Amino acid sequence: MGRSSRPVLGFILLCCLIVAGEAEYLKYKDPKMPVGARIKDLMKRMTIEEKIGQMVQIERTVASPDVMKQYFIGSVLSGGGSVPAPKASAEAWVNMVNEIQKASLSTRLGIPMIYGIDAVHGHSNVYNATIFPHNVGLGVTRDPQLLKKIGEATALEVRATGIPYAFAPCIAVCRDPRWGRCYESYSEDHRIVQLMTEIIPGLQGEIPSNSKKGVPFVAPGK
Repeated sequence: MGRSSRPVLGFILLCCLIVAGEAEYLKYKDPKMPVGARIKDLMKRMTIEEKIGQMVQIERTVASPDVMKQYFIGSVLSGGGSVPAPKASAEAWVNMVNEIQKASLSTRLGIPMIYGIDAVHGHSNVYNATIFPHNVGLGVTRDPQLLKKIGEATALEVRATGIPYAFAPCIAVCRDPRWGRCYESYSEDHRIVQLMTEIIPGLQGEIPSNSKKGVPFVAPGK
């Protein structure tokens, strides 16, 4: 009985190996392929529902694993004051982001979600994070290199909580203080605003000289 079962088990094992070897090649998951080719391959595989879901960003409070899987949500954010728990540690933030990400990766196509947070002048949602002045205060410094250092410090704290995406700073040129968000403008002088955008390479890293034009760049670790 034992001897006769060996050929059968061997045959089953061989069939399994053949099936595994013939598994569909997923070009969009191949990091060696050009980005454009991966995107084109992925788009061909997506349903209308998946495409709609990928264009949606929802608030953390409603981003349950079931919602992420059912609606193929592409992005999640923490709005002002939206935290996993009062005085949450960096570890608590990381665990929360990872839980949401696991749900996204378990979907049919396994497309990872992008977690974003409004942290352009400090990781203000996080307990004990370093907070910097609003843009109107930073603009008064007239110091682009200081702004770059602030961007770098903010990026470091954001990544420490497992979040890969911080919202871009406002570069509006406010010339009418009746606008309720004038405090988000660096200056009423467009030349000063342009100088203060040095915070952006602080947040995302310097673009290498050999970087392909038209392709978004974010330095590793930023």
